[in-house]
Amino acid sequence: MELPCGTRNFDYARDMAVLRTRTHWVLFLALLVVLFTMPLYLNKYWLGVSNLIGITIIAALGLNLLVGYCGQLSVGHAGFIAVGAYTTAVLTGKLGVPFLLALLCSGIMAGLIGLIFGLPSVRVKGFYLAITTIAAQFIIIWIINHWSVTGGFVGLSVPSASIGGLIFKSEASRFYLIMAVTALCVLLAKNLARGRVGRAFVAIRDNDLAAEVMGINLLYYKLLAFFIGCFLAGIAGALFAHWSGFVNAENFTLTDSILYIGMVIIGGLGTTIGPILGVIFIRLLQQGIMYISPGLERAFPAIPAGFTSGIAPMVFGLVIILFLVLEPRGLAHRWHLFRAAYRLWPFSY
Repeated sequence: MELPCGTRNFDYARDMAVLRTRTHWVLFLALLVVLFTMPLYLNKYWLGVSNLIGITIIAALGLNLLVGYCGQLSVGHAGFIAVGAYTTAVLTGKLGVPFLLALLCSGIMAGLIGLIFGLPSVRVKGFYLAITTIAAQFIIIWIINHWSVTGGFVGLSVPSASIGGLIFKSEASRFYLIMAVTALCVLLAKNLARGRVGRAFVAIRDNDLAAEVMGINLLYYKLLAFFIGCFLAGIAGALFAHWSGFVNAENFTLTDSILYIGMVIIGGLGTTIGPILGVIFIRLLQQGIMYISPGLERAFPAIPAGFTSGIAPMVFGLVIILFLVLEPRGLAHRWHLFRAAYRLWPFSY
C-alpha cells in the first residue's frame, strides 16, 4: 500500500500490517461504528438487503481468490454455496448440531466437494475448466433434488441461528452475526492474498509453467485455491440458509453462478476490495431496478406483460459489457485512481 510522503516503515512487521498509522486505526474504528450502528437507522427491509450483501460478499471473496488470484475459472459457485446451505440445514434442523459447529462443517464440506471438482484443474484450464465447474453445478443440484435427506424438490426448513442462549431471530440480530462473519472472512482473504499463498496463486495465474519451474507445487496450490474458495462459499451458504429460514435448489441456479462472476469482474479481479464494491454495486442496482419496474409498467402500458421482469438480466449484461470495454480492471481500479487523485492515503485495497 502506498503511503504519504514522510511516512516510513522501519521493520517487516510494520510494513506488512494492514493498519499502519494512527489515522488508519481512527478511520477503521469509525467505519466499524457506522457499520454496527446501521440497525438503529435502517428499517427491516434495508437491513435484509444489507444482510444479503454481507452474505454475497463472503461468497464473492471466495470466488475472487479462486478466479482473480489463482486464475482458475469457476462457473459453478452457486452449487458450492448450495452445499454449505444444505449441510447446515441438515445438521442444525435434523441432527441438532450447534450453529457454530454446523457453520464450520458447512464450509469444510463445500471445500471438500470443491477439491473433487478442482482435480481437473491440474490437467485443464480456461474454457475447459469452466465446463468442468458447470458440470459441478448441475451434478450438485441434481443430487439435492433427488436425495431424500435434502428434502428433494421441496427443500428444507432451517432454524434460526443461535449461539449459547442467544437466538438470532430478528433482522437486526442477524445483521450483527452476518457482518461479524463477513469481517472475519474479509480479514482472512486479505491476509491470504498478501501472504505466501497469495503470491503462489498470482504466480500460477500469470504463468503456471514458470511458477512450476520456480518450485511452486501446482497441484497443491490449485487444489488449495479450490478448497478455500469453496470453503467461503459454504460459509456464505450456511448464513444464507439461517437468514432465509428455508432452502430450495431454486436459490442456487446457474444464473446465480454467472451473477457472482459478474460481481467479481465489475468489482475488480485480484483485489480484496473489488468483490466488496462489485457486490454492493450489483445488489443496489437490483434494488433500483425493482423500484422502477412498476413505474415503467404504468408509464408504458403498451409494454408486453412480463417484459419488466427481464430488465434486471438485461441491465446486468449491459453493465458487464460496459465494464469489460471501458474499465476492465473494475471498480477497484477506479477507486484507486480516485484515492490517488484526492490523496486518500488511508484507504487502500
